Amino acid sequence: MEITLGELAARFGAEVHGDANCVVRRVASLERAQEGDISFLSNPRFRRHLTSTHASAVILDREMLADCVVNALISRDPYVTYAHVASLLHPPLAMEAGIHASAVIGEHCILADDVAIAAHATLGRGVRLARGVIIGAGCVLGDGVEIGEGGRLAPNVTVHAGVRIGQRVIIHSGAVIGGEGFGFANERGVWIKIAQIGSVIIGDDVDIGSNTTIDRGALGDTVIEDGVKLDNQVQIAHNVKIGAHTAIAGCTGVAGSTSIGERCAIGGGVGISGHLEIVDDVQVTGTTFVSQSIREKGVYSSGTPFEPVAAWRRNFVRMRQLDDMAKRLHELEQEFGRMRAQREQGQNK
Repeated sequence: MEITLGELAARFGAEVHGDANCVVRRVASLERAQEGDISFLSNPRFRRHLTSTHASAVILDREMLADCVVNALISRDPYVTYAHVASLLHPPLAMEAGIHASAVIGEHCILADDVAIAAHATLGRGVRLARGVIIGAGCVLGDGVEIGEGGRLAPNVTVHAGVRIGQRVIIHSGAVIGGEGFGFANERGVWIKIAQIGSVIIGDDVDIGSNTTIDRGALGDTVIEDGVKLDNQVQIAHNVKIGAHTAIAGCTGVAGSTSIGERCAIGGGVGISGHLEIVDDVQVTGTTFVSQSIREKGVYSSGTPFEPVAAWRRNFVRMRQLDDMAKRLHELEQEFGRMRAQREQGQNK
């Protein structure tokens, strides 16, 4: 696809500096861009590349314009504008409507006329696929699964029975939706499985990364609301609720029955304990361990930055001594208090 800067500006509320008739076809980084490419700059650290880029145009804010030697698309939020432009110039590969001969379709399925089902996909009984749904090769959909209009499953996604998925949801390869939650009761040292009889409900415009797992509820449902974005290798346990437009980065684990609010941003490698509540508009930085509910919006962190191992070991030894040091400090404070009281009594005689 090709489009002029003037057309991009009109479509995304930006302003052209330079030739509005300049045609762009692809997006590329400032360093690698060539004629026909459009790049972007949102991080000032890369400002130096503006003077040497070979891009046909750059998306940037007005403060960066002075250093730009090519055409520019001026935006209040260059990164967001870049996201829109990239999606426009590089749409997902289309898949021709139809059902591959090797696909297995269960009884009583209701499939829109324009769905596309690739090789070796398997649909259970009573699956419902709305208009424009694409099911990649090797996907498995259990009985009664429902997928809304424009849903797209990459190859080798598994969706267990009864899961309901909204419109325009994208699920990447290896994801497992609606598998059994980790539920066991201990009877005199022996683990007894607890039946997981709930389901998973996924809203509209949700993205789910590769090898991410979302467990079905034990009794009620696990709920992923509209606009949620889950990175690769995220674990969502049973009965978790994630509020609308929250984003969770890779390798994060959320334990069972925790509720995460709307518009939260959870960094990579975060661990969140079960049965907690996290309110709206919370940010949690990478590798943080959340062991208590967060009831006020804000930015939260835990852990210590890396350092040379010798220094880390010394500091770790000090950390193990903190309890004893606190007791000794308390004793010294008490002794100091007694000495001060005695001195004050002597002065008053």
